[in-house]
Amino acid sequence: MFEKVNPKHPDKIADCIAGAIVDLAYKKQDKAKVAVEVLLGHGNCHVIIETDCKFEIKEIEAIIKRIAGDVNCDIKIVKQDTKLAKNQEDKIRCGDNGIFKGVPRSNEERKLAEIAREIFSNHPYDGKYILDGDKLIICQSNVEAEILQDIYPNAIINPLGDWTGGTDVDTGATNRKIGSDMGRAVTGGGLHGKDLSKADVSVNIYAYLKAQKENRVIELSCAIGDDEIDGKPYTEIVAIAKGYIDSIGGFEEFAKWGLI
Repeated sequence: MFEKVNPKHPDKIADCIAGAIVDLAYKKQDKAKVAVEVLLGHGNCHVIIETDCKFEIKEIEAIIKRIAGDVNCDIKIVKQDTKLAKNQEDKIRCGDNGIFKGVPRSNEERKLAEIAREIFSNHPYDGKYILDGDKLIICQSNVEAEILQDIYPNAIINPLGDWTGGTDVDTGATNRKIGSDMGRAVTGGGLHGKDLSKADVSVNIYAYLKAQKENRVIELSCAIGDDEIDGKPYTEIVAIAKGYIDSIGGFEEFAKWGLI
Protein backbone atom coordinates (compact mmCIF):
# COMPACT_ATOMS: atom_id res chain seq x y z
CA MET A 1 0.00 0.00 0.00
CA PHE A 2 1.54 3.28 -1.13
CA GLU A 3 0.43 6.90 -1.62
CA LYS A 4 2.01 9.36 -4.05
CA VAL A 5 1.35 13.06 -4.62
CA ASN A 6 2.57 15.12 -7.55
CA PRO A 7 4.61 18.36 -7.58
CA LYS A 8 1.50 20.57 -7.75
CA HIS A 9 0.06 19.26 -4.50
CA PRO A 10 0.17 22.20 -2.03
CA ASP A 11 2.54 20.35 0.30
CA LYS A 12 4.92 19.69 -2.57
CA ILE A 13 4.72 23.31 -3.69
CA ALA A 14 5.88 24.20 -0.17
CA ASP A 15 8.69 21.64 -0.48
CA CYS A 16 9.72 23.08 -3.85
CA ILE A 17 9.90 26.61 -2.43
CA ALA A 18 12.06 25.32 0.42
CA GLY A 19 14.23 23.38 -2.02
CA ALA A 20 14.71 26.40 -4.28
CA ILE A 21 15.86 28.45 -1.28
CA VAL A 22 18.42 25.76 -0.42
CA ASP A 23 19.59 25.83 -4.06
CA LEU A 24 20.04 29.60 -3.71
CA ALA A 25 22.02 29.12 -0.50
CA TYR A 26 24.47 26.81 -2.25
CA LYS A 27 24.87 29.30 -5.09
CA LYS A 28 25.96 31.84 -2.51
CA GLN A 29 28.42 29.61 -0.65
CA ASP A 30 29.78 26.08 -1.00
CA LYS A 31 29.12 25.00 2.59
CA ALA A 32 25.84 26.76 3.16
CA LYS A 33 23.91 26.21 6.36
CA VAL A 34 20.19 26.68 5.97
CA ALA A 35 16.88 25.33 7.27
CA VAL A 36 13.59 26.46 5.73
CA GLU A 37 9.96 26.04 6.76
CA VAL A 38 7.13 27.03 4.43
CA LEU A 39 3.39 27.31 5.03
CA LEU A 40 1.18 28.53 2.20
CA GLY A 41 -2.43 28.67 1.13
CA HIS A 42 -5.29 30.95 0.23
CA GLY A 43 -3.12 33.69 -1.21
CA ASN A 44 -0.48 33.75 1.52
CA CYS A 45 2.98 32.22 1.95
CA HIS A 46 4.87 32.27 5.25
CA VAL A 47 8.57 31.36 5.20
CA ILE A 48 11.03 31.10 8.09
CA ILE A 49 14.72 30.71 7.19
CA GLU A 50 17.53 29.93 9.64
CA THR A 51 20.84 30.42 7.85
CA ASP A 52 24.40 31.69 7.72
CA CYS A 53 23.79 32.99 4.18
CA LYS A 54 23.07 36.58 3.27
CA PHE A 55 19.69 36.44 1.58
CA GLU A 56 17.79 39.42 0.26
CA ILE A 57 14.04 39.48 0.80
CA LYS A 58 13.46 40.19 -2.89
CA GLU A 59 15.36 36.98 -3.81
CA ILE A 60 13.08 34.89 -1.61
CA GLU A 61 9.97 36.67 -2.89
CA ALA A 62 11.01 35.92 -6.47
CA ILE A 63 11.31 32.20 -5.65
CA ILE A 64 7.93 32.12 -3.92
CA LYS A 65 6.12 33.88 -6.76
CA ARG A 66 7.80 31.77 -9.45
CA ILE A 67 6.64 28.56 -7.79
CA ALA A 68 3.41 29.52 -5.98
CA GLY A 69 2.17 32.41 -8.11
CA ASP A 70 1.08 35.86 -7.02
CA VAL A 71 0.74 35.37 -3.26
CA ASN A 72 1.37 37.64 -0.29
CA CYS A 73 4.81 36.88 1.14
CA ASP A 74 5.66 36.88 4.85
CA ILE A 75 9.39 36.15 5.15
CA LYS A 76 11.51 35.92 8.29
CA ILE A 77 15.27 35.34 8.03
CA VAL A 78 17.27 34.66 11.20
CA LYS A 79 20.83 33.58 11.94
CA GLN A 80 21.55 29.94 12.66
CA ASP A 81 21.83 29.10 16.36
CA THR A 82 25.39 29.74 17.58
CA LYS A 83 25.83 26.26 19.10
CA LEU A 84 24.66 24.61 15.89
CA ALA A 85 26.99 26.85 13.89
CA LYS A 86 29.95 25.98 16.12
CA ASN A 87 29.32 22.26 15.51
CA GLN A 88 30.26 22.82 11.85
CA GLU A 89 33.12 25.30 12.29
CA ASP A 90 36.18 23.18 11.45
CA LYS A 91 34.49 20.46 9.36
CA ILE A 92 31.09 19.10 8.41
CA ARG A 93 29.68 16.99 11.23
CA CYS A 94 26.29 15.39 11.69
CA GLY A 95 23.87 18.27 12.15
CA ASP A 96 21.20 16.54 14.20
CA ASN A 97 20.14 13.43 16.09
CA GLY A 98 18.17 10.96 14.05
CA ILE A 99 17.09 7.48 13.02
CA PHE A 100 17.09 6.50 9.37
CA LYS A 101 15.81 3.64 7.26
CA GLY A 102 16.55 2.78 3.67
CA VAL A 103 14.26 0.25 1.98
CA PRO A 104 14.49 -1.27 -1.51
CA ARG A 105 11.70 0.06 -3.67
CA SER A 106 8.83 -2.40 -4.03
CA ASN A 107 7.13 -3.18 -7.33
CA GLU A 108 4.03 -1.44 -5.96
CA GLU A 109 6.02 1.75 -5.25
CA ARG A 110 7.62 1.64 -8.69
CA LYS A 111 4.27 1.10 -10.41
CA LEU A 112 2.47 3.94 -8.62
CA ALA A 113 5.39 6.33 -9.11
CA GLU A 114 5.21 5.61 -12.85
CA ILE A 115 1.44 6.16 -12.90
CA ALA A 116 1.76 9.44 -10.99
CA ARG A 117 4.43 10.75 -13.35
CA GLU A 118 2.51 9.65 -16.41
CA ILE A 119 -0.67 11.42 -15.31
CA PHE A 120 1.25 14.53 -14.29
CA SER A 121 3.02 14.72 -17.65
CA ASN A 122 -0.38 15.16 -19.32
CA HIS A 123 -2.22 16.98 -16.53
CA PRO A 124 0.28 19.13 -14.53
CA TYR A 125 -2.13 20.00 -11.73
CA ASP A 126 -2.68 18.99 -8.11
CA GLY A 127 -3.07 15.23 -7.75
CA LYS A 128 -2.88 12.36 -5.26
CA TYR A 129 -2.76 8.62 -5.96
CA ILE A 130 -2.98 5.39 -3.92
CA LEU A 131 -2.15 1.82 -4.89
CA ASP A 132 -3.30 -0.90 -2.49
CA GLY A 133 -2.79 -4.25 -4.13
CA ASP A 134 -5.10 -4.21 -7.15
CA LYS A 135 -6.98 -1.12 -5.94
CA LEU A 136 -5.88 2.11 -7.64
CA ILE A 137 -7.31 5.41 -6.44
CA ILE A 138 -6.71 8.52 -8.54
CA CYS A 139 -7.64 12.00 -7.36
CA GLN A 140 -6.55 14.35 -10.14
CA SER A 141 -7.65 17.96 -10.43
CA ASN A 142 -8.44 19.89 -13.60
CA VAL A 143 -9.29 16.88 -15.74
CA GLU A 144 -12.58 15.12 -16.39
CA ALA A 145 -12.73 11.74 -14.67
CA GLU A 146 -13.94 10.09 -17.87
CA ILE A 147 -10.64 10.90 -19.58
CA LEU A 148 -8.63 9.06 -16.95
CA GLN A 149 -11.20 6.26 -16.69
CA ASP A 150 -10.52 5.36 -20.32
CA ILE A 151 -6.83 4.93 -19.49
CA TYR A 152 -7.28 3.30 -16.08
CA PRO A 153 -10.65 1.49 -16.42
CA ASN A 154 -10.45 -0.33 -13.09
CA ALA A 155 -9.40 2.68 -11.02
CA ILE A 156 -11.49 4.68 -8.55
CA ILE A 157 -11.23 8.21 -9.94
CA ASN A 158 -12.27 11.47 -8.24
CA PRO A 159 -14.84 9.89 -5.87
CA LEU A 160 -16.36 13.32 -5.01
CA GLY A 161 -16.42 14.46 -8.61
CA ASP A 162 -14.16 16.68 -10.69
CA TRP A 163 -12.23 19.33 -8.75
CA THR A 164 -9.78 22.20 -9.19
CA GLY A 165 -7.25 21.70 -6.36
CA GLY A 166 -4.28 23.90 -5.58
CA THR A 167 -3.45 26.28 -2.76
CA ASP A 168 -6.83 28.04 -2.93
CA VAL A 169 -8.45 24.76 -1.89
CA ASP A 170 -5.86 23.35 0.51
CA THR A 171 -2.86 24.58 2.50
CA GLY A 172 0.66 23.29 2.00
CA ALA A 173 3.54 22.81 4.45
CA THR A 174 7.09 21.53 4.16
CA ASN A 175 7.78 17.85 4.80
CA ARG A 176 4.13 16.91 5.27
CA LYS A 177 4.26 14.23 2.56
CA ILE A 178 7.11 12.10 3.91
CA GLY A 179 5.25 8.90 2.98
CA SER A 180 5.07 9.98 -0.65
CA ASP A 181 8.74 10.99 -0.58
CA MET A 182 10.12 7.87 1.11
CA GLY A 183 7.59 5.03 0.81
CA ARG A 184 8.19 2.30 3.37
CA ALA A 185 11.37 4.03 4.52
CA VAL A 186 9.55 6.72 6.51
CA THR A 187 11.66 7.90 9.45
CA GLY A 188 11.61 10.73 11.95
CA GLY A 189 12.79 13.57 9.72
CA GLY A 190 11.74 15.14 6.45
CA LEU A 191 13.95 15.57 3.40
CA HIS A 192 13.32 19.12 2.27
CA GLY A 193 14.43 22.65 3.06
CA LYS A 194 17.76 21.71 4.66
CA ASP A 195 21.42 21.84 3.70
CA LEU A 196 23.49 18.67 3.38
CA SER A 197 24.98 18.89 6.87
CA LYS A 198 21.51 17.95 8.14
CA ALA A 199 21.28 14.19 8.70
CA ASP A 200 17.61 14.18 7.68
CA VAL A 201 18.81 14.92 4.17
CA SER A 202 22.20 13.26 3.79
CA VAL A 203 21.75 10.11 5.86
CA ASN A 204 18.27 9.40 4.49
CA ILE A 205 19.60 9.68 0.94
CA TYR A 206 22.63 7.55 1.79
CA ALA A 207 20.47 4.85 3.42
CA TYR A 208 18.09 4.85 0.44
CA LEU A 209 20.90 4.46 -2.10
CA LYS A 210 22.57 1.72 -0.07
CA ALA A 211 19.25 -0.15 0.26
CA GLN A 212 18.78 -0.13 -3.53
CA LYS A 213 22.37 -1.28 -4.13
CA GLU A 214 22.34 -4.08 -1.55
CA ASN A 215 18.64 -4.95 -1.88
CA ARG A 216 18.07 -4.98 1.87
CA VAL A 217 16.75 -2.74 4.62
CA ILE A 218 19.34 -0.33 6.02
CA GLU A 219 18.78 1.10 9.51
CA LEU A 220 21.09 3.76 10.96
CA SER A 221 21.15 6.22 13.83
CA CYS A 222 23.32 9.19 14.75
CA ALA A 223 23.86 11.88 17.35
CA ILE A 224 24.46 15.52 16.62
CA GLY A 225 28.18 16.12 16.20
CA ASP A 226 29.01 12.59 15.02
CA ASP A 227 32.04 12.39 12.71
CA GLU A 228 31.19 8.92 11.42
CA ILE A 229 28.06 6.99 10.42
CA ASP A 230 27.90 3.39 9.15
CA GLY A 231 31.68 3.18 9.32
CA LYS A 232 32.12 6.14 6.96
CA PRO A 233 33.26 9.70 7.69
CA TYR A 234 30.26 12.00 7.76
CA THR A 235 31.91 14.09 5.06
CA GLU A 236 31.72 11.04 2.76
CA ILE A 237 28.02 10.59 3.56
CA VAL A 238 27.46 14.24 2.62
CA ALA A 239 29.47 13.83 -0.61
CA ILE A 240 27.35 10.82 -1.64
CA ALA A 241 24.13 12.74 -0.94
CA LYS A 242 25.43 15.77 -2.84
CA GLY A 243 26.24 13.60 -5.83
CA TYR A 244 22.66 12.34 -5.85
CA ILE A 245 21.16 15.83 -5.50
CA ASP A 246 23.40 17.16 -8.28
CA SER A 247 22.46 14.23 -10.53
CA ILE A 248 18.77 15.14 -10.45
CA GLY A 249 19.24 18.89 -10.85
CA GLY A 250 19.23 20.29 -7.33
CA PHE A 251 17.06 20.55 -4.23
CA GLU A 252 14.00 22.00 -5.96
CA GLU A 253 13.95 19.08 -8.38
CA PHE A 254 14.44 16.69 -5.47
CA ALA A 255 11.44 18.24 -3.73
CA LYS A 256 9.10 17.47 -6.63
CA TRP A 257 9.04 13.69 -6.19
CA GLY A 258 11.30 12.80 -3.27
CA LEU A 259 13.15 9.49 -3.31
CA ILE A 260 10.44 7.23 -4.75
